[in-house]
Order: sequence, then C-alpha cells, then structure tokens
Amino acid sequence: MHEGILVSGEASAVAKGVCGRCLTDIAEPVQVDFQELFAYSSGEAFDSEVHDDHVDLEPLVRDAVVLSLPFQPVCRPDCPGLDPETGERLADLPDREPRNPIDPRWAALADFPASDDDAGRSSSPEQAGSPDREE
Repeated sequence: MHEGILVSGEASAVAKGVCGRCLTDIAEPVQVDFQELFAYSSGEAFDSEVHDDHVDLEPLVRDAVVLSLPFQPVCRPDCPGLDPETGERLADLPDREPRNPIDPRWAALADFPASDDDAGRSSSPEQAGSPDREE
C-alpha cells in the first residue's frame, strides 16, 4: 500500500490456565485473525511502524490473543465449583446434596423447639372465641 505495509494473518495457540470455579488445570485452543497497517516512518515513534523494512508483529499478535481469551475460563459450562465449607470439588461428589447456609441473624432461632400448628389453639369453642358461639 502507499501508506505502509498491510499485515493480515491468523494465529493459533493453546491457552493453559485454571478453571475459575473449581481450580482444575485446563487448556483451550485459541485462534485469532488480525489485520494492521504498519505506516512508513513518519518521524514519530509508533509501535505499528515500519523499521528498517521490518515490522514487529509481537504486540499485535499478543493483543489479539489476550483479547480473545475468556474473562473467567471454566473447565465446562456447568462446572459446579468448590464446596464453600470443605473446599472439595463438587463435581467429584455427585451424591452430595447442596446445603443452604443458615443466615447468622436467624441462627438463634434454631435453639427453639419446633411447635405444632394445633398447639396454640384451644379445644373448646368457648375458649377459642369461635364464630359458632352465641353472645
């Protein structure tokens, strides 16, 4: 091109890391396409500029690959993560039932005995103020 060198390319790699939920090692293939115009020297220092008939593709490829990576990689879309109490992987414990944590503000009520629904009602209509009672 008249303004500089137009570089178009494709890069592929394998990104290695850990699952954001269960912390197991994962590896994902990454493939990116990129295109950049490297201008001929204009007297100012730019990264995307031709230097001695050469261009530096490293920042271009690195930026394209990093932007294509997931923000929070997971080993699988339905990864249950870790048990908040024991730290064990929930995927390794398929028969474990999830526990709902008790709100600490309500923990004091757990000490009170459970009562039956009928315990607060009286047996005679006169004592209960039943609508069957005539006044």
